[in-house]
Amino acid sequence: MRFRWTSPLTQVLAVGVICFCCPGMFNALNSMGGGGQLLSNVGQNANVALYTCFAIFGLLSGAIHNKLGPKWTIFIGCACYMLYVGSLLSYNHTRAGAFTITSGGILGIGAGMLWTAQGAMMMAYPREQEKGKYIGYFWAIFNMGAVLGSVIAFAMNYHTETKSLGDAVYATFLAIMGVGTLTALSLAPPSSVTHANGDKIQIQKFPTWTGEVIEVMKLFLNWRMVVLIPMFLSSNWFYPYQFSTVNGRYFSLRTQSLNNIFYWFSQIGGSYSFARVLDFQGVNRRTRALWGLFIICCGFIATWVGGIFFQRTYSIDDPKPNHDFTEGASYVGPLFLYMFYGLNDAAWQTYIYWLMGAMSNDATVLSRYAGFYKCIQSSGAAISWRINAIRTPYLTELIICFALLGLSIPGALYLALRIKDHSEGDDDLDMQRTKDKLDTEHF
Repeated sequence: MRFRWTSPLTQVLAVGVICFCCPGMFNALNSMGGGGQLLSNVGQNANVALYTCFAIFGLLSGAIHNKLGPKWTIFIGCACYMLYVGSLLSYNHTRAGAFTITSGGILGIGAGMLWTAQGAMMMAYPREQEKGKYIGYFWAIFNMGAVLGSVIAFAMNYHTETKSLGDAVYATFLAIMGVGTLTALSLAPPSSVTHANGDKIQIQKFPTWTGEVIEVMKLFLNWRMVVLIPMFLSSNWFYPYQFSTVNGRYFSLRTQSLNNIFYWFSQIGGSYSFARVLDFQGVNRRTRALWGLFIICCGFIATWVGGIFFQRTYSIDDPKPNHDFTEGASYVGPLFLYMFYGLNDAAWQTYIYWLMGAMSNDATVLSRYAGFYKCIQSSGAAISWRINAIRTPYLTELIICFALLGLSIPGALYLALRIKDHSEGDDDLDMQRTKDKLDTEHF
């Protein structure tokens, strides 16, 4: 097959590489608790600022993407990731927490833009029978960034007893993010992206800023979005618990990095394998939606029940356990639990993207869906990072996470039962193509 830069798959893979470099490196830092800093409350409060701004601008990012296109939207988002990592590097020397927290807020703006553009491309560019595959490819490449970042942190801190990451780690992450930021400038405009047979991506014409905002606000009245709000809200809620309470609290710094290598590898396997189930063509799409929901329900229930037993072994009032991977057999159980947290996260988010992708094939519509999703998701993350920062008892924190996941199921089931084999809007598109053809023949 001849390589084309403007093919849908190539563009989605390119976005995967960009997210490998920027959000992937960020995830490697964030999953160590406090961005790898000794005073984790600075990183926790920066995350509160990050996800608060993410929630606000995530809602507006669909309009920004529809106006600027993916190239500039993603480029600006990547630059904000670089600023945040630079602030952590600066914190090593100045202890200026205000700069790090402010940078976290700015990153929230940029992350909203990047993830909205990424989500629109990942859901709109593939054909209907390949949406799961594209999601799986993207998730694998993106999470390899977090794996690499964790390997770097583990290697550089293996022989040290420091409690925070050194300058060299942050500088390395900055350099990798710089590559991703420059790569964003090479993305093709959606209007030039074509399938192998010449079909173009569905794109609505940008109306006006007022019209775009009205379309975004209508999402709060769209029953498909409303029933998924609990699922959106829960999809990042558990990160503070997993990264700060479990990984950041229970393990030594170098072991946190090692754990994250396995955590993000589990994300890769979880997303890719689950995406293939969602694309299976032997049954209709509604059946696949129900299969997918059943699988993730079984997975998260088993994992979080196991988490309850583990969490009862230490509490917030205990001295920091600081367990190390050299402890042998006693280390393996908590590691596997942490890996299953990662696998479940990947399956949960893959399912959400697949459901939204089943609602439309239009890049403009899907950018609004992605922005709405990120708005609700980040609202939940902002609240949960604050809950974590104010020293909520660990078992209480876990129960809140578990309960929110459970409350997501009725809405997801309601939508899954109503999934159609073809996304809405296809009939209108076919009518428009017929009209365009008749107009051309008449001319």
